[in-house]
Amino acid sequence: MGKITVKIFINAPVAEVWKYWTEPQHIIKWNQPSEDWHTSRVENDLRPGGSFLFVMQAKDGSDGLDFKGAYDEVMYPSMISYTLTDGRKTTNVFSETGTGTNITETFDPANGLPEKDQELFCMAVLESFKQYLRDIKLTLL
Repeated sequence: MGKITVKIFINAPVAEVWKYWTEPQHIIKWNQPSEDWHTSRVENDLRPGGSFLFVMQAKDGSDGLDFKGAYDEVMYPSMISYTLTDGRKTTNVFSETGTGTNITETFDPANGLPEKDQELFCMAVLESFKQYLRDIKLTLL
């Protein structure tokens, strides 16, 4: 199995994107693939060797997962890499452009799940993040 890569463009400066991507009070509001899911708990010690836990659940209680691991590298504001408790690795790269920020997430797929489903799930979470930033900007106007 190869790695999966998903990308999204966010119309905001990289420092702002980093803030909303990494702070627990924001993660809990955007970290879901659809309106049927939510994140009920976030712990995030953003430093090399620091750990994280995001508890994601279906709102009807039918499914859920604990997304947890430890940070390998944290390079503000351009890169985060981590290893999940099952040994899979992920890297998030934040690249500022002249008009906003590109987020590129590359991760090891889980065994036993179709790679396309994993790609779509991850992309849906990125889209949720993008919508959250749009909503934040509207409330700041």
